[in-house]
Amino acid sequence: MSAAFPFSAVVGHDDLRLALLLNAVHPGIGGVLVRGEKGTAKSTIVRALAALLPEVDVVSGCRFGCDPAAPDPRCPDAEHDVTVAERRPARLVELPVGATEDRLVGSLDLERALNEGVRAYQPGLLAAAHRGVLYVDEVNLLHDHLVDLLLDAAAMGRAHVEREGVSVSHAASFLLVGTMNPEEGELRPQLLDRFGLTVGVSAARDVATRTEVIRRRLAYEADPDGFAAAWRDADRELAERIVAARAALPGVALPDAELRRIAAVCAAFEVDGMRADLVVARTAAAHAAWRGADAVAETDVETAVRLALPHRRRRDPFDEPGMDEEQLREALREAAEQADGDDPPEPPEPPDGGPDGGADPGDGDGSAPGSGESTPDGAGGGSGERSPAAPSPAFRARLLQVPGLGEGAPGRRSRSRARTGRVVRASTSDGSGLHLTGTLAAAAPHQLARGRTGPGLRLHRDDLRLAVREGMEGNLVLFAVDASGSMAARQRMSAVTGAVLSLLRDAYQRRDKVGVVTFRGSGAEVALPPTSSVDAAAARLRALRTGGRTPLADGLLRSRRVLAAERLRDPRRRALLVLLTDGRATSAPAGHEPVGAALRAAALLAADGVAAVVVDCEHGPVRIGLAPRLAGALGGPCLRLSDLSAEHVAGVVHAARADRRRGAA
Repeated sequence: MSAAFPFSAVVGHDDLRLALLLNAVHPGIGGVLVRGEKGTAKSTIVRALAALLPEVDVVSGCRFGCDPAAPDPRCPDAEHDVTVAERRPARLVELPVGATEDRLVGSLDLERALNEGVRAYQPGLLAAAHRGVLYVDEVNLLHDHLVDLLLDAAAMGRAHVEREGVSVSHAASFLLVGTMNPEEGELRPQLLDRFGLTVGVSAARDVATRTEVIRRRLAYEADPDGFAAAWRDADRELAERIVAARAALPGVALPDAELRRIAAVCAAFEVDGMRADLVVARTAAAHAAWRGADAVAETDVETAVRLALPHRRRRDPFDEPGMDEEQLREALREAAEQADGDDPPEPPEPPDGGPDGGADPGDGDGSAPGSGESTPDGAGGGSGERSPAAPSPAFRARLLQVPGLGEGAPGRRSRSRARTGRVVRASTSDGSGLHLTGTLAAAAPHQLARGRTGPGLRLHRDDLRLAVREGMEGNLVLFAVDASGSMAARQRMSAVTGAVLSLLRDAYQRRDKVGVVTFRGSGAEVALPPTSSVDAAAARLRALRTGGRTPLADGLLRSRRVLAAERLRDPRRRALLVLLTDGRATSAPAGHEPVGAALRAAALLAADGVAAVVVDCEHGPVRIGLAPRLAGALGGPCLRLSDLSAEHVAGVVHAARADRRRGAA
């Protein structure tokens, strides 16, 4: 087997290497999340780190890697003979994206259960990673409940398993490293907060650096063992430094002044909870031990803040992770004043004047805000284009689901058959995995006839039952947005954009793919091809321009083509079309009546089996009522903008219940 690429030979990525080394010194920091574009050596660096970690002593035969000097008193492998031990390298355990809960936490040992009649536990990857490294590539594509499980174990240092009649708790202390490409979707802020440190990586733009990366990689590929030998001394020095820093860590002092500095910086950035303060303190102590100091100093706190706080500043799914350098310097200056006193600092002003640290989306292109309706459709031959309107405040969106039962990617929107969902029944034909109780129940009545005399069960193939599971799936949510002149009133477009952003936030939380089609003027365009990056969709919508005629039929037909292409790419992911329009159609191919063409296009989508929701944006005292006709042709419901708010729906339900109670009285 070829030698791994040496850690010391990695070019650049100083923050990432430091974050990994600090976690190696102090695993209590909570791991590292590596965010970066493809091809930036994320996996290479993580795998190289495992070779630097010191070897560990383990009790011979213990499946959970117990330390003979301090064995786990609750180890499922019962009492150990600590006099029989062996030494092995620290393990690098990789969790694949398609892993199941059984693979991660362990499960019932079916072989022993069936042959010996005992409930025994088969450990999973968390046990294998104890005292080593657990590496999760593409962690943002992992199912949310699995991310929760591994982050809980990383935080507590133990894994707890309660399933299938097995109740087990075992030690699971490991260095957690996750990598992700933000283009494929973000982690929820609640999960981001659970990672101790986060580092963003990107390919160097400097020619000399890129040249050296290529030179070293080609040299490694030509002679992996020879290349590793050339860097062996540098790696050995790093490994010895990790051991020395681990030994020095308990003696590193954290002065009260630096504690106040940590608290002041975290308060200045208004991070939620106290996890950030603790992570910064642990990281600062590890950094002091790494540089050989016996006490935490200001430079240690500054380094820790730079690594531990950027991802905790995300209050909204569409906030960009990261930290403005000037804001960081200002917060550290104010924290320095607080280090000798007790008064809390004032929160720093967000950069660029926006509440989320970004520019006001309503100021696109520098145009002045407009008011009132634009010219009617067709006036001026499709002219009268308006600049983007600032979206109305976002709200908690009601749940829009695809009817029926799907088999798509794990998510949180629609019902589906799933490998990781709850077991709803046993089946002889369809399902995934063994339904243990169903199998045993099917075999039990036949044991005497089969001549069973010992403790085990005699099983036939006909006894086997599969577990039918039901969970939730993510969908493809395609937004078709009418951006024509009839929608261009600034107040109305602000409400529409705010509603779509609210639905996008909901799609983010439910692990959907999203796409955006807009139509106005002479035709429709795909503003955003389907993607898992909903923040990209939000950016396109904030820059949406309006005006011109209403090519509604073209918008529906373009949406149909997008959905057909996505069906070929990912046939198991069901689609939901969300059409936002006032229903007015004023443009169609030559020889076709606009409204009739739109209804025929809607009927084609319905024939394709596309689930659709029409959001009626028409307003005013006189309503034409075209959107409900469109919804009927699509075979889906028609909602008002106000109906998209979960709070509004809950209020209607409460009012209806109150009316019923009054009627009953």
